[in-house]
Amino acid sequence: MKSEIMDNAQADQKKKVVIVAMSGRMMMDFVGPADVFTTTNIYLGRRGLPVGYQVQIAAPTADKCIATNAGADILCHIRAIDIRSRIDTLIISNYESEDSETIQFKPFYQWLSKRTDKNTRRIASVCAGTFALAKAGLINNRKVTTHWTLNEILQQSYPQLTVDTNPLYIKDGHIYTSGGVSSGIDLALAMVEEDFGKDVAIQVARELVVHLYRPGYQSQFGSLLPSVERPGLSQKLRKWVLDNLTEALDVKSIADHLNMSPRNFTRVFQKQTGTPPAKFVEKVRIEQARKLLEDTDNTLENIAESCGFGALSSMRRTFLRLLNTTPSDYRRAFRTTLKDLGLGEHYPINMNHSEVD
Repeated sequence: MKSEIMDNAQADQKKKVVIVAMSGRMMMDFVGPADVFTTTNIYLGRRGLPVGYQVQIAAPTADKCIATNAGADILCHIRAIDIRSRIDTLIISNYESEDSETIQFKPFYQWLSKRTDKNTRRIASVCAGTFALAKAGLINNRKVTTHWTLNEILQQSYPQLTVDTNPLYIKDGHIYTSGGVSSGIDLALAMVEEDFGKDVAIQVARELVVHLYRPGYQSQFGSLLPSVERPGLSQKLRKWVLDNLTEALDVKSIADHLNMSPRNFTRVFQKQTGTPPAKFVEKVRIEQARKLLEDTDNTLENIAESCGFGALSSMRRTFLRLLNTTPSDYRRAFRTTLKDLGLGEHYPINMNHSEVD
């Protein structure tokens, strides 16, 4: 009896974290933050401290089951809608636009809509989980983020929001939103630092072999140009611009190529794309430079020249403005991995079938 009382007392000192897994498509969305909080418990336990987190992964639906794409389903102990007590930190992980709109989710959204700063100290989302917060009406007129590919969809669906998919996570009052997949780990580490200080958060980050403050922004991952362009001037121009990057490519030269007047070309292009021609050319230059940084050993000076930036300093300024990083840092982050680490002979990257067999 005495030990049960002590266990309950220690549990009362722990902060209750509930992570609702809306989808199992990306397990890191919910297991990543969960591992941060449970690793914090391990570290605090080594120091003899009873504080920490009581972590629960909850299902949003009655069957308590989270189907994954990894060949295993996860059976949760609890449903989110059964939680009536105060929650310290509520995290909504992911969201599937089709599955999450079915009738079986209706009780969950009713429950979620009643979660406020009065009964939940922090309400957060990982990746597309921001859509669930928006659907429940919890983030009206807030500044939020989500996965960089969902920027326009979220903004169009909920125009009352201010969507910025550049940061890895954003805090607006008691609402915390994070970007794609692994940024849930960044957010959870920030919460640990908020709760227990920087020294503890650093030790947890070291244990997980991740950065406490990861260098970079989501903008470094997404293309500046749409992957699929609607028929129009930009679609016609992209290949020609790529073939002529070392040229000046001012409005007049582009308009001449299309047999249009500069004024008419600028008007039509801006109407079709919402982007001035000069900005379009700049983004094509950046995308080509990114590819060369990722795939070649060309010098930075050579890449700057071949992409039409002229001097390296000009390319560097453009990278900082559009991607919040330098060309050299971008190359270190995104170039081929094992080969550059000298591990190619142990982990061959291009293996033929006989080698695999």
